[in-house]
Amino acid sequence: MRTQKHAGPVTRPASIVRGPLMYALETWSGPRLDQGRGTIGTHAQTSGIYVFLIAFACIYYLSNAPLLLGHYDLGWHLAAGDLIRQRGSVPYQDPWAFTLGDKQWYNLSWLWDVTASVLVQRTGFGGLTLFVVACGAVIVAYLTSAGLSGGASAPAVCIAVFSTCVLYPTFATPPNIYLAAAPNTATMVFSVIFYTQCLKKARRFLLPAMMMLWANLHGGFVLGFFIIGLFGGIALLRRDWENFRILGFTGAGCLVAILVNPLGLHIYDGVTATLGNFVQANITEWASYSQNMTLPGCIPGIVYILIFVALELRYAGSSPLPLETRLLTWLFLVLGFHQFRYMAFFFLFSTVPFALHIDRLLPGKPNPGEVQKSLLIAGIIGLCLLPLTFMHVRPALGLTDELLSEQDAHYLEANFSHARILNHWNVGGPLIFRTHGTVPIFVDGRAATAYPDSLLHDYFKLVKWDIDEAAWDSVIEKYKIDAVFWPKVHDVLRHFLVDERGWKEQYVGSHESLYVKP
Repeated sequence: MRTQKHAGPVTRPASIVRGPLMYALETWSGPRLDQGRGTIGTHAQTSGIYVFLIAFACIYYLSNAPLLLGHYDLGWHLAAGDLIRQRGSVPYQDPWAFTLGDKQWYNLSWLWDVTASVLVQRTGFGGLTLFVVACGAVIVAYLTSAGLSGGASAPAVCIAVFSTCVLYPTFATPPNIYLAAAPNTATMVFSVIFYTQCLKKARRFLLPAMMMLWANLHGGFVLGFFIIGLFGGIALLRRDWENFRILGFTGAGCLVAILVNPLGLHIYDGVTATLGNFVQANITEWASYSQNMTLPGCIPGIVYILIFVALELRYAGSSPLPLETRLLTWLFLVLGFHQFRYMAFFFLFSTVPFALHIDRLLPGKPNPGEVQKSLLIAGIIGLCLLPLTFMHVRPALGLTDELLSEQDAHYLEANFSHARILNHWNVGGPLIFRTHGTVPIFVDGRAATAYPDSLLHDYFKLVKWDIDEAAWDSVIEKYKIDAVFWPKVHDVLRHFLVDERGWKEQYVGSHESLYVKP
């Protein structure tokens, strides 16, 4: 099972890319390149690689823009943002489902929801898409800075960063995409920022302020503590007391910062409702890498992993790579095979070691000035292509109709308003967005952060191709179900409800069929 208007002027893509780019040039130059840090000469020496990588990575992301909006949970996130803005507060309980009981809704992404709601209302889905692409640009800039600071040459950094930024979003496995119009994008951005700042030992005093944002954007903020803890642990083993002290104060500041949220201490309840919950076994992004692999889409990632492992084994003893980077990379590679969502972090954390290994393989030492000049010229061409790419994809931007079309929603609103409908998990989010509660739902992708465990246990007994008749009869009776809204390809369910239980297949939509109780 998978959980998942008018745009700004066509010059918006270039301006969004320029923001992270110029910020990178002004503040992210690494220690190996900072003779005269902050000077115009330093910026000129490093600008080409930033312009090139950001421009062409953003072209790649924009060309996949419909996938950026394809996350199945986007509907309820937008509806939640609308609701919070209308009420002026974060709801204690979900107003859209009839199966909640007394369960509190732990909305760990309320700030992302509000941001997305404002963007869609004022700029349409085009503005939301550009916001996601800008997040991707920030990741590109930080990884580039980390690679250059680590001592890798510009060509090696280009190869490593571009490979990483093509692979980590995993566009081949929708809706499990890790650069998308979803709160997990915030975790991708902040994890790279925390990693880079700890690696470069720079501006770590800013991390608690960033943690305050992160904790209100996505529950993945716990990864920030893991990164700080790993760097702190290595500092302790090395008896690097100054670094250990700074990381300790940084971690303590982050602990205090996460309490600045509407849930207060109960934010931990929201995190534990996801991490380690039995629901993970039924959600594909938490499944193993092998279960998410699709041919031929998985081939580039597998090739990258094999090359990385081969280079690591070949140069492990002679590489100047920091131990923290190597540990993070290998740890998330192992975790990625166990649970697919962690593989994106492997690609991100492997960028610096991959660039250093590639540097050993490149023939000769090209003139840095000439390389930067060539990259700058190519990058400027890429920046000019960004508006054209956006104009090309703009007509396709919007909430996907793959699961629930507007026609489906209108039919349900007109004929089943306030009915008790047992809906499939994947269609819950779009149904919330299109009906805003006029058609109450049974379940959706918020899982244990909004629904009782008992309800989820009951639901997951139903999501099998072969019908458990006792389970279906029990759920229909227990929750007094009036209709079932389920994927129309499930012929076994159609036979069970229509032929054996006398239900009527009253409506066949774009993806779902509606079965009505006699």
